Formats: sequence, structure tokens, C-alpha cells
Amino acid sequence: MSLIIDNILKEAKSNLKTIVLAESWDSRIIEAAKIIRQEKIANIIIVGQNGDIDPKTSPLKDKFAQILFELRQHKGLTLDQAKELVLDPIYFATLMVYDNQADGLVAGATYTTAETLKPALQIIKNKNQTSLISSFFIIDTNNPNIGEDGIFLFADCGVNLNPNSDELATIAIQTSESFKQFTQKQPKIAMLSYSTSGSSHGESVDKMRQATQIVKQLRPDLLIDGEIQGDAALVPKTSESKVKNSQINGQANVLIFPDLNSGNIAYKLVEHIGLANAYGPITQGINKPVNDLSRGCSVEDIVTTVAITSIQANS
Repeated sequence: MSLIIDNILKEAKSNLKTIVLAESWDSRIIEAAKIIRQEKIANIIIVGQNGDIDPKTSPLKDKFAQILFELRQHKGLTLDQAKELVLDPIYFATLMVYDNQADGLVAGATYTTAETLKPALQIIKNKNQTSLISSFFIIDTNNPNIGEDGIFLFADCGVNLNPNSDELATIAIQTSESFKQFTQKQPKIAMLSYSTSGSSHGESVDKMRQATQIVKQLRPDLLIDGEIQGDAALVPKTSESKVKNSQINGQANVLIFPDLNSGNIAYKLVEHIGLANAYGPITQGINKPVNDLSRGCSVEDIVTTVAITSIQANS
């Protein structure tokens, strides 16, 4: 187990949160819940048939249907439709978090990303009135000579398809806060591109350059370079030759990608070719933490995601 995950597990154990798992029919969920309970990583509630709570028989279903109706009636949802929706474990689990009966939600072992996040967007909604929810991966390269002792955060690799410069600036700021939360270290942000400091041109280059300027205006306390190529972001000597007045000096630990294509491709290549450990996607920008698992997740992935969700709930 990597040092960062070991630290995440210890922090979760130090302040137990209640996390709901919405897929009682998946054997990986059951096994992960057993480990989490045994190791006292979090308090777990499993939702679904044969789980701790079955929405179809729960005395909470009428209350939750009324809550959902009141939240969504302006969108045309009827009470009868709300009563039907709360029987779906993902909606029921999301309403548990909304109603403060759980601190966070983890799902996606069988639900798609859209199925996992849609109820959260409808019910729990965005944090601090912002209009953007994004995601990041914790990447552990096992190479202490790059990143923060080998650790990076990659964003956005799971939610926003083609963010504009304002959205990229928000993603960079959100991810820098997540980096500090999980590492207690200073984020050094690279706004990645195929261009460094105007060496090339294009729409993608322009938006990364503009996003960098927006971050500098909104958060002058943050260290950020952009637009910047991967080698200049990661190699001090290359940074020295390519970037004038660099703030991160080739020591980036937060990598922001111009679109979902590049971010998703990059994390999977680093994971499978570079043999790094990738944890996520972890969402950010929701009022209360809701995290999506890969449908190919392992039991260990679920345990780790629950611990990460607990830490997000602590904040």
C-alpha cells in the first residue's frame, strides 16, 4: 500500500463518517463493507435488497418521496414519479446524504457515471453556488523524484467533456484545494498543452493560457504555469530552458488537462504503461461527497474510495 493511501486510511479512521453504499447486490461491495467495518474506516450503510436498508420496505420512502417531489416539482416531477424514483437504491442513498442520515455516498460498481451523479446533481447540488462539478484522480507513480514524492492529481479525467477557460480555471482551483486536503502540501499547477509559453497556437492553447491568467487573478497565492508542455511541467532542466519566470520550475504536482479526451487517456496510459496506481475519479464541487467507482473496480478500490469520501466529508 502506498504512503498516501495509508495516510488517507489513518485519517478516515481518526474521524469516522457514515458512508452509504448503494449496490447491495454486488459481491465486491459486500466484501469491501466487511473490511471497512472490521478495520473501522467508516460506518457503512448498504442500500438495496438484502442490504441494511431496502428502499421498497423502508419507512423513510414516503418522507424521501416528498423531499424529492419538493426539490424537483419545478422541473415537472410529480409525487407519483418521486415515489417510484426513491425505490431506486441510488436515489434513496442520495436522499440519505441530503437528509443528513449519511455523510457521503459511493456507487458505480454497477451504476454508470451518469446514473451515479445525476441524482446528486438534482438533489445535493453544487457547492458554494458554483456551476461546476469536476473530478480528479490521485496518481501514485512510485517515483519519488517527480510530483510530490511521486504523487499527482490529474484533472479533469471523468466529468467535463470540453471545458472552456473559465471552467478550466475553476477545475484548477478545485483540484489545488483537493491536493492540499489529501497531501497537506503546496499544490504546483501545470495547465497542460502541446505549447509552452506561446511556442505554438490553436484554440486549445489559447484556452489554457486564458485559464492560467484567470487563476492568477482569482488566486494569486497559487503557484501555476501555463500553457505548458508535459516535459516543461515535470523536468526542471526543461522548464529552465522553456519557461521564463516559472512559478513551478518543472515540479508540477497538479496536472490540468485541456479536455476529457486528453485527461482520461493520460491517466490510463500512466496507470497501465507507467505502472502507476490511479485512485478515482473523485468528484469535487458537490455540497456533500458523492464518488463514482469504475465498474471494473476491485474491493481495494472501494475501500480506498470510501476512505477518500470520508475525508471529503470531514472538510
